[in-house]
Amino acid sequence: MVLIISAALFVIFSITLDSFLQVSNLVSLLQNVSILGILAIGMAVVIIGRGIDLTMVAVMVFTVGWSFSLHLDGMSIGIALALGFALALLIGTVNGFLIAYVEIPAIFATLAMATVIAGLGRFALVESDTIFITSDLGLIGQLGSGRIGSVIPMPVVIFLLLAFVVYLALRYTRYGAFIYAIGDNYLAARNNGIATRPMTILAYAVSAAIAFFAGLIMATTVSTVNARLANSTLVYDIILVVVIGGIGLSGGKGSIRNVLSGTLLIGLLLNGMTIMNISYSVQNIIKALILLAAIILDSLLNPRDEQTSQQGDI
Repeated sequence: MVLIISAALFVIFSITLDSFLQVSNLVSLLQNVSILGILAIGMAVVIIGRGIDLTMVAVMVFTVGWSFSLHLDGMSIGIALALGFALALLIGTVNGFLIAYVEIPAIFATLAMATVIAGLGRFALVESDTIFITSDLGLIGQLGSGRIGSVIPMPVVIFLLLAFVVYLALRYTRYGAFIYAIGDNYLAARNNGIATRPMTILAYAVSAAIAFFAGLIMATTVSTVNARLANSTLVYDIILVVVIGGIGLSGGKGSIRNVLSGTLLIGLLLNGMTIMNISYSVQNIIKALILLAAIILDSLLNPRDEQTSQQGDI
């Protein structure tokens, strides 16, 4: 259904919008939506395991921003990125610990952590709203600005490769099977000997790691890190991609293929609204209504059971 809607939108925009079919616009669409898709992959892993991660954008902005701040202060880019990645993993681990061991509902734990990260990030990690990346980063810079065959942007290639790797991990490894089992029935998974708490921590660590790499790709694409992005509605766009793609918020359902279809649909919609010069505020209203409709539909198709309500993960 999502692919059919995407195809219909593509045809409609091709007919009604003069600049939509231009190669430059289609390439820009793919490049812009690839970052959203990468973040949605991390969110999908968490949601399949019956959780949610509202810290992804804050992690992306401030861990990568801190890395480049350290680099601009004279630290080698390798060490700076390693420290930023370690910080992202630490945040993901703390998220998982709060949810798995302290048993704070995921939506509240990650919402609070996002606020903490944003506050500490501006206080101790990133001094300005915008960090300009002016030095030559070599191969690292190619992550965002490189192209395959001078046409396909490197972020698109990375998005598809990551989607393939995570798809294989979820479908064909025992760890992926554990994530699905935890999302489908947390108590049954624990009673069957699955280490549910460590697996929860692992899921949030993976989400944070993916957020860091998404931020690195974004930074090397536009040559800046914008700290104000942490206060944007991007996290809701990520959730919108996952939900509208067909991954149930009740957990245990869905696949990375749903992320691909959801990313395509939202990418087309955002690109079309931008070409039509629809204001940012109106776009947010439209996206919010679509997200609300998708959540209502998801609640009807995948009703929350008593266990999920008691756990309060979403």
